[in-house]
Amino acid sequence: MTMATSVIRQDGEGEQRWFAGGGLFTMKATSAETGGAFALFEDREVLGKPTPLHLHPGDDEVLYVLEGEILVHVDGQEHRVGEGGVFVAPRGVPHAFLVTSQNARLLCLTVPGTGWAEVQYNELSEPASPDAVPGSRPPDFARVHNLAERSDTIEILGPPPFDSAQQRPIPAS
Repeated sequence: MTMATSVIRQDGEGEQRWFAGGGLFTMKATSAETGGAFALFEDREVLGKPTPLHLHPGDDEVLYVLEGEILVHVDGQEHRVGEGGVFVAPRGVPHAFLVTSQNARLLCLTVPGTGWAEVQYNELSEPASPDAVPGSRPPDFARVHNLAERSDTIEILGPPPFDSAQQRPIPAS
């Protein structure tokens, strides 16, 4: 792993990437820039976008809600997390979330940066144009499931655990 470098990015700055799981990421500090210590990115999502029930065996994940609201499923319960709220998913803890506001903007921290964060960046995302619009590209959960079958960074435990009426229709892949 390379040495960490200083990183300074302003609002709106950072490489934009389409994540196969459905979000539009703006990279704030990549794993490569932090020497693998962590990755930090902004994730913009739209109403009804769920994640499957999953866990990360070797990574801690933090979601800080900058704008909007998400519904988090953890420990068999659902919790609303609004602006200024935080959800911490320690490694190995099953979780999922659903966007319940028109739009959501999350600040996401993955520790360390060498596991799930690198997989998201290198294998499950691709560059997006600066004018990309969140929600204009549907999630490709088949791609995420395929990677989960051959990677030890994520384990898919089941479909999104939310009422299907709350979820955005996801096209079959």
